[in-house]
Amino acid sequence: MGLVYAEVELANLQDECLCRRGYLEEEKIRRIKVNALVDRGAYMLVVPEHVRLQLGLEDVTEREALIADGTLHKVPVVGPVNVRFENRLATCNAMVLGTDTVLLGALPLEELDVVIEPRSQTLIVNPENPTMPKMIVM
Repeated sequence: MGLVYAEVELANLQDECLCRRGYLEEEKIRRIKVNALVDRGAYMLVVPEHVRLQLGLEDVTEREALIADGTLHKVPVVGPVNVRFENRLATCNAMVLGTDTVLLGALPLEELDVVIEPRSQTLIVNPENPTMPKMIVM
């Protein structure tokens, strides 16, 4: 299986909340579209520092992150972030790593209820739930 990328929109959730309450104009919401690497081996959303700065994401906490080469790094966790893909929305925090690529990990993928279509190697809305994401809560 090759690398799978998907275009997603990332937005600062705090900006969106301020907009809903009438304190911020819609065009002032910090959001960007990115071509994210779909990485089911990662748990969280991972963003590079420049994306964090563009979205104005605040520090939430720090965590240790075990990266692919086996090394452990203490990294900031920032957020909250809204992730949009097609007719789906996931809200999560993001780890900031020294990478140029946004990684879309298992937690936001589960919340979005999306799957990788094997033949085309693309991310698609789960065909079993095309109109609304479904989550198991039991």
